[in-house]
Amino acid sequence: MEKNLEQWEQFIKELFAHMGFAEARVEADPEGRRISVFINDEYVPIKKSIMELVTAVNYLVQMVGRSQNRETVFVDVNNYRRERERIILDLARAAAKKAQMTRQEVSLPAMNAYERRLVHTELATRPDVKTESTGAGKERYVVIRPLE
Repeated sequence: MEKNLEQWEQFIKELFAHMGFAEARVEADPEGRRISVFINDEYVPIKKSIMELVTAVNYLVQMVGRSQNRETVFVDVNNYRRERERIILDLARAAAKKAQMTRQEVSLPAMNAYERRLVHTELATRPDVKTESTGAGKERYVVIRPLE
């Protein structure tokens, strides 16, 4: 895995250089199969652009990994993904507390599959609530229900 991670680190460094981020700092986390990229985000003026950049780079990494039959990694840019995960987990815990206190179900906003999985995993150990995904496509969301 370490050689694979080094190859990904080099690939991502070159990718960001081709995108105009020659000063990008790339750090690999071998335990989590994650690569963090730090760029000067003055060139990415809107937070949504960082989200789109993270999504596009991860899609590209998945495609390259499949085509080369390599184990893939997850890429984060300027800790966007890490911060987003923290926000989602905080939201999940608060919604579970609300569901338990009000004894009513709580619906979270629409999320992608990865974010919904974070919610399900975070709340799976709680004996007082149950989670379920509902909806379709980009409108799929998690409902948190209190248990009797």
